[in-house]
Amino acid sequence: MAELVVNTDRIVGNIIKLNEYMQKHNIEWTLISKILSGNREILTRLLNHPSIKQVHSIGDSRLSSLKTIKKLKSDIVTMYIKPPAIQHVKSVVQFADISLNSSFSTIQALNQEAKKQDKIHRVIIMIELGELREGILREGILEFYQKTFELSHIRIDGIGTNLGCMYGVEPTYDKLIQLCLYKQLLEAKFNFDLKLVSGGSSITLPLICKNKIPHAMNHFRIGEAAFLGKSPFHNKRFRNLSTKAFEYDANIIEMYEKETVPDGNISEASVGHTSEEQEQAQTRTYRAILDFGILDVDVKELTPKDSRVNFAGTTSDMTVYDLGANISKSRKAKYKVGKKVRFEPTYMAVARLMNSKFIRKIVR
Repeated sequence: MAELVVNTDRIVGNIIKLNEYMQKHNIEWTLISKILSGNREILTRLLNHPSIKQVHSIGDSRLSSLKTIKKLKSDIVTMYIKPPAIQHVKSVVQFADISLNSSFSTIQALNQEAKKQDKIHRVIIMIELGELREGILREGILEFYQKTFELSHIRIDGIGTNLGCMYGVEPTYDKLIQLCLYKQLLEAKFNFDLKLVSGGSSITLPLICKNKIPHAMNHFRIGEAAFLGKSPFHNKRFRNLSTKAFEYDANIIEMYEKETVPDGNISEASVGHTSEEQEQAQTRTYRAILDFGILDVDVKELTPKDSRVNFAGTTSDMTVYDLGANISKSRKAKYKVGKKVRFEPTYMAVARLMNSKFIRKIVR
């Protein structure tokens, strides 16, 4: 079984560094834990570390994960980071202290459920700023806010937006200042302070040190930078964060020196995917079959740590890599059956691997 190795000390180190950085700039942040798929062992280590007390809240897009978080640490503030389905409002109120919302009928249902549970449920109203994902239309913000403001068991904690996730709309200063202007408009109209302006994420982090973040924007939702140490803005390491918290190790289950070009008539019945860089002339190289496939992870999200290892093809549960001459510096065979090929996974690779019950998780 292939393995995802998780170094929790490096994740904790990233949380500590982000705490220091965000406090320096007077910004609160929510740790987005959805990459972990509710893994109890990792969550236990993170939630019990003192650094987590400086984080505003823990956010997730799965209610089952929020339930696990509340069971592990009941006093921690939790955030449901997508508009809830009305059918699930009972669980949302039970396991999430805060939820992101863009539908008034859903907020009404949350209000009714919060009344039943004798709670005040906090919401962040999401505003559409061009990404065309969740968010109410800007021309309806005053009416939407007023109706929500009047609900007895709902407290509006702030407003937010989502940029850079689906279409990749850049979180520019001009975009973010629009969100801050809505804060001013709403506070002036309703004489009520909005605590949070939540428009930042891992992709927005590099803008802080460039002074391209409006002062009123005071809340970020951060996942990738905390776990992978990178900002998707340029897919580069952010400041001094660790990028080595995750490693993916796959086992070699077969290895032979084989031809590089298939032999026979090629039909359209293939269920696999092959490298776009196919050999034109027939040669022989060592090829290793690894014990994972398309069902486990997208190979495009994996980078072999050995630059001489190249992707050849993948099927549902096996993947082939070309090892070339397979010779080490000492002129011996570098790989053989039973050995591992090691990879650096991306954020999406880790998320899928954590979600797969067929991948072993080694937590260190």
